[in-house]
Amino acid sequence: MELMKAEVGASGKDQREEIVGGHEAQPHSHPYMALVVSLRDAIFRICGGFLVEEDIVLTAAHCWGRRMNVFLGIHDTKLQEKTWQKIRLKKAIRHPKYNNTTDINDIMILQLNTKAQLSAAVGLLPLPGESDHVRPGQVCSVAGWGNISDSERTSKLHEVDLVIQEDFQCESRVEYYDRTTELCVGDPQKKMCFSEGDSGGPLVCRNVVQGICTTVVENATSPCVFTKISSFLPWIKKTIKGLQVEESP
Repeated sequence: MELMKAEVGASGKDQREEIVGGHEAQPHSHPYMALVVSLRDAIFRICGGFLVEEDIVLTAAHCWGRRMNVFLGIHDTKLQEKTWQKIRLKKAIRHPKYNNTTDINDIMILQLNTKAQLSAAVGLLPLPGESDHVRPGQVCSVAGWGNISDSERTSKLHEVDLVIQEDFQCESRVEYYDRTTELCVGDPQKKMCFSEGDSGGPLVCRNVVQGICTTVVENATSPCVFTKISSFLPWIKKTIKGLQVEESP
């Protein structure tokens, strides 16, 4: 089965998003990566996400839609492997203060209907500690599926290294940037960023997730805006704990 054709092609439109200025990732070198497929505005759309517990995926709130499914263990969306796991959702919880106009608080917790089977191709990504913060100049990475330039498409997972920027770099380019809950990432002098289809994917710094792809600057130019995970740790932990309590006999 070709996932993009089966899940997206039926709409007649290709909504894949892109990693710009990056390169193909080593297959299954990001085992925490999730592909989130949902029906929005009568079109199947693609987002990224990442596995933080066997039955919990984090992604962007604006990725919410109907008929949502999560795919794990994927490298090439056109080449189905034994590593693939397709899991339906039990519950999708957007942050209660998410604003779809400004993309502030753009974070969502997905509870899977069944637990993922962990393997070399499917693994967990650690959340940051309370005092684990990123600083300008630090190099982090982001990964996603889709176009690798304005004219060239790919079905394989791509990755790019991005540098954390000072907040003013985004405040001058993004109307609603919030330095309390967002991170500014990517050298303004380079076209290295993510585009819409990579929304929800993780910003990984020293093997810990620090951000979620959220706002794209026009034409995928840097810097990009990420939801700052550390600002939402209390909500994430409280929500996941509540879901676990619901599951208890």
